[in-house]
Amino acid sequence: MASDRPNRGVPEGLWIRCSHCKATVYKKEVEARHHVCPECDHHFTMPARDRIAQLLDEGTFEEWHADLRPCDPLGFMDRIAYSQRLVEEQQKTGMVDAAVIGKGFIRGREVVLGITDFAFMAGSMGSVVGEKLTRAAESATELKLPLIFVSGSGGGARMQEGILSLMQMAKVSAALARYDSAGGLYISILTNPTMGGVAASWALQGDITLAEPGAMIGFAGKRTIWNTVRLELPEGFQTSEFLLKHGFIDRVVQRRDLRTEVARIVDYCSRL
Repeated sequence: MASDRPNRGVPEGLWIRCSHCKATVYKKEVEARHHVCPECDHHFTMPARDRIAQLLDEGTFEEWHADLRPCDPLGFMDRIAYSQRLVEEQQKTGMVDAAVIGKGFIRGREVVLGITDFAFMAGSMGSVVGEKLTRAAESATELKLPLIFVSGSGGGARMQEGILSLMQMAKVSAALARYDSAGGLYISILTNPTMGGVAASWALQGDITLAEPGAMIGFAGKRTIWNTVRLELPEGFQTSEFLLKHGFIDRVVQRRDLRTEVARIVDYCSRL
């Protein structure tokens, strides 16, 4: 006689598969290691809120401009309307858009922090993302604080907003130029992936540019380059290690060491 008891299998969501080593790893262990694979040290994408908790001193983050909301100025439609896509992304991620900015402390050092989150439309830069990062740079200038941007933007500029998205590259860059003229310290942290218009603007404009191991960083991806100009790229092209070797970034830093490294840089530069 068949039993009426429910099947007591393994609950869903306890295990995840590493995209690098293909190992099946315990999700809670990965999260405890700041979203790093315990088998091969692969750095998974990391939610903005988790990254804030990892980088900043506990309870010190003061979020700014959380009420800025994206709209659909072009009435853009692909598979679904852009307005509908925004609602779905907001429900899925619990975020209003792909960027979070604010002020906090790293080992007692006050800083302005901006983060783009890959989970929201691949971290692509629309009008809200550009506006938030611009305001962060302007506030850092006014407050005379170090500025830290963490890029998790695989989507580059957001095509659904057309030229309004592309202009964010220039807007954020202009704010960073004013910040630089005022003598500010800008630390850019590149994570996997950092591509497109983000890489072509603010992500690679840091006074100090750090990157996580194995991060993909560049403008067009390997497949796009092959499909357009039929070029075979060198082994490891567009990884953080490749960029370090060729002088595009300053250091590759393990995620567990980022907080200490950033605090050390802020301390050193404040003495110059």
